[in-house]
Amino acid sequence: MELEKETALVETILFLESEPITEKSLAHISGLSVEVVRKCIENLKDVTAAPSSGVELQMITGGWALVPKKEMWNVLRERYGSKSAGRLSRSAMETLSIIAYSQPITRAEIEAIRGVSADNMIRLLSDRNLIKEVGKKDVPGKPTLFGTTKEFLKFFRLNSIAELPRLDEEEEERFELAR
Repeated sequence: MELEKETALVETILFLESEPITEKSLAHISGLSVEVVRKCIENLKDVTAAPSSGVELQMITGGWALVPKKEMWNVLRERYGSKSAGRLSRSAMETLSIIAYSQPITRAEIEAIRGVSADNMIRLLSDRNLIKEVGKKDVPGKPTLFGTTKEFLKFFRLNSIAELPRLDEEEEERFELAR
């Protein structure tokens, strides 16, 4: 592997950072060029792909982060994950998925899709910083529009909302009929 010391430096920065970090920021902190940082990231991808590595390099919200491999995280989640932070009720997940796939969306539109009040779920998801107010709809009453947050992307290890799994036709129709 070429650039061994540089790769080790980038790995150390990723280890010490608590949030995903861009290639440009990695270059600034390390004093390396962006091109060298990119080569180091490729090296780290190879190193962490080995079965002997418990972490992997992942692009999350536009930045790189070292995260536990899924199989390791499943074993250690109870000890190292916040016990309540990693769990959402079925109702909360349903509400969150409606918002994620339909954003921006109003409370009334969420309730039309779910068929029940969404007040408590919207409050819970807002408190967990998974959704936020993103504006007002230009209709009488100017209802609040909701969308997902950067924290949502981190929670589900997504780089962008475009990485959400595709809905099947029946699910898409259900979402469209309520709007």
